[in-house]
Amino acid sequence: MSIHRYVLCLALGGVAAVAHAATTVNVIPLPAQVSVAGEGFTVTAQTPIVVDAGDADARHAADYLASLTAKTRQLPLQVSTAPVRGPAIVLKRDPQAPVQGEEGYALDVDAQGIHVVAKGEAGLFYGAVTAWQLLTATPGQGDARIPAAHIRDEPRFAWRGFMLDSVRHFQTTDEVRTLIDQMAQHKLNVLHWHLTDDQGWRIEIKRYPELTRIGAWRTPPDAGKNGEPARYGGFYTQDEIRAMVAYAAERHITVVPEIDMPGHAQAAVASYPELGVTGQRPPVSVDWGVNPYLYNVDDATVQFLHNVLDEVMTLFPSTYIHVGGDEAVKDQWQASAAVQARMHALGIKNEDALQSWFIGQMGQYLNAHGRRLIGWDEILEGGLPASATVMSWRGTEGAIKAARLDHDVVLSPAPQLYLDQMQSDRADETTGRLPPMSLESIYRFEPVPKALDATQAKHVLGVQANMWTEHMPTLRHIEHAVFPRMDALAEAAWTPVARRQWPDFLQRLPAQLARYRTQDIGYADSAFAVSIDVDRNAALASGHASVTLFNQAKHGQLHYSTDGSEPGASSPLYVKPFAVTLPTTVKAIALDEAGTALAAARERVLDANALRTRTTGELSNCAGSDFYLRVQPTPDATSMAPSYAINVFDNCRMYGKARLDGIGAIRVDTARLPRNYQLAHDAKLVVSHPATTPNGELVIRMDSCKGKTLATLPLPAGGSNTFTLEGALTRQKGVHDLCLVFTSPITGPIYGIGAATLLPAVQTSP
Repeated sequence: MSIHRYVLCLALGGVAAVAHAATTVNVIPLPAQVSVAGEGFTVTAQTPIVVDAGDADARHAADYLASLTAKTRQLPLQVSTAPVRGPAIVLKRDPQAPVQGEEGYALDVDAQGIHVVAKGEAGLFYGAVTAWQLLTATPGQGDARIPAAHIRDEPRFAWRGFMLDSVRHFQTTDEVRTLIDQMAQHKLNVLHWHLTDDQGWRIEIKRYPELTRIGAWRTPPDAGKNGEPARYGGFYTQDEIRAMVAYAAERHITVVPEIDMPGHAQAAVASYPELGVTGQRPPVSVDWGVNPYLYNVDDATVQFLHNVLDEVMTLFPSTYIHVGGDEAVKDQWQASAAVQARMHALGIKNEDALQSWFIGQMGQYLNAHGRRLIGWDEILEGGLPASATVMSWRGTEGAIKAARLDHDVVLSPAPQLYLDQMQSDRADETTGRLPPMSLESIYRFEPVPKALDATQAKHVLGVQANMWTEHMPTLRHIEHAVFPRMDALAEAAWTPVARRQWPDFLQRLPAQLARYRTQDIGYADSAFAVSIDVDRNAALASGHASVTLFNQAKHGQLHYSTDGSEPGASSPLYVKPFAVTLPTTVKAIALDEAGTALAAARERVLDANALRTRTTGELSNCAGSDFYLRVQPTPDATSMAPSYAINVFDNCRMYGKARLDGIGAIRVDTARLPRNYQLAHDAKLVVSHPATTPNGELVIRMDSCKGKTLATLPLPAGGSNTFTLEGALTRQKGVHDLCLVFTSPITGPIYGIGAATLLPAVQTSP
């Protein structure tokens, strides 16, 4: 699309909205069937919510609707069991309701009110959620005018999941409830709760108290320094878990616990060394990645895990229990004479088959107790129990293979549905992985692989997005990563594929963003944030710049200012690239058709110093590895900034297309970061850049990382973990890429660059 056609689409956004309003309702996820016709209804504080006397489930849904409406619209509604005697909101269960299944509902809005009917409790609850969304479809407080609508709705998939990792970083019970509340509002129904891993054991097991006395706590790198806590961790008591499970159940969410095995076992082995293979007690891990510790395979360890599952099953009534099964590096098993002897005694030929046997022991035990095993797709390796369900995370191949073997599957592929992937590659993003998984990419994800035929596709239970928290130390980090991408996930999980339309979704999203603001949910505005683009080198050469504005979603009306004022609806509308004279500051914002901001205004300073500076997000990887992380100064930092882009395989960054005419020096704002990464067999891929001094150097080379050396800046021995390196740069002409490589030992810290600035040569008198 040309820039002019793109801008025309933005400018006509209001027209599109008029057409949209006439054909659908402002609800996410979009219902299966919607028609809009007839006379609407105004809900006031005098409008009762009416349920049948004695129907506790209907009363629960009504109380939920009343509470949510009072909280988000300051509109107090009373629940009544009196006969309907006028306009009302009516919630009613009816076995003859014109809907499919227990989660389906019908909702009608006419001059007499809002009428919701469902066969089951879950359907009535989801109808109440939709009614709340209609009440909050436009911003404001008090009375709400609801247009006429006729909805017949049920979900596409039975499993609509969200996984929360509470191991790498621990959330309080209130924080978990906040996420459960949002799941309910998005009609998601499975919370996959990751509770054990190398970095912590988060669930109280009364029979084995050391699991939480020791295993729930780790000693971070630089403990007690630079804001890092002396000890990090926590766990959930059994009473807290029961309360959480009940809280979720009230919102029709099933909590599926994950107890990881046979790998990701370091916290358990730290608590009870006899569970491990080596007999040694390791610390609870402070490293992200793939750690080597496995459970051993003797009878006592199998019994230990059965005993753990006994307590897990008393706490979680879910049909499914997740046993992990992922990233079990078999080195310890291969090196252990005892494990090899056990394999021989069992007639098992290799370690993959041994993992299959191990998982089978758990599957049989769960089956005997009326439960079902679910695990990551590695459980396919070596075969798995007939009743096992596979969660496909290494792309979709695991789901395809499992479905063809008649196993049920849940699609949860990386990176497509991994929410620790950043929302965008904007320079002002916070922590996470690249490449980004945009709002649109998640919206367009199709859970049923095309490779499956109709019979095999019936094994697809649904879809799930995963929130791994290595780089998400606080709830605000999680909220930024999850929202509004949870809206895209919800629609992929609920709405029929033929009904899903990306432009229509974008038109409905501003109402949802307003709901987030009302509830203090720290969502990311990355999809709508305006990027301000110029040709740096052309601007440096001429003193003028041609400015292009755009955003990731290609949505909204873009307004800008160059006079220092905050941009708004009265500011110039962006139609085509515009010229400015340096120095100046451009500010820009995206507005919806009502003039409401879709994202916070962004600004860009355009002067010589700024144009010669690359911030951390503007530096790229050096050739040879596409691994990319944005991390904070310490593993458990509680602020959202600063963050540093790093590649754990190559401590090297590229400053692209540097205009070197007149440049005589470079300044690099640097951070010393812990190398807390376990890479297992991939450790051999780490690139070593030998140092010539004890602490290493930052070396700047021209054109490539093997090019001419322009500067060598020694790294300090100690002191603050953030510092500035500055030194002379050999004079050059023209435009060249610069390789900024750290030569420190690969057993030492990783160095991150906050910003790199080229400095003009000092002019001397003749």
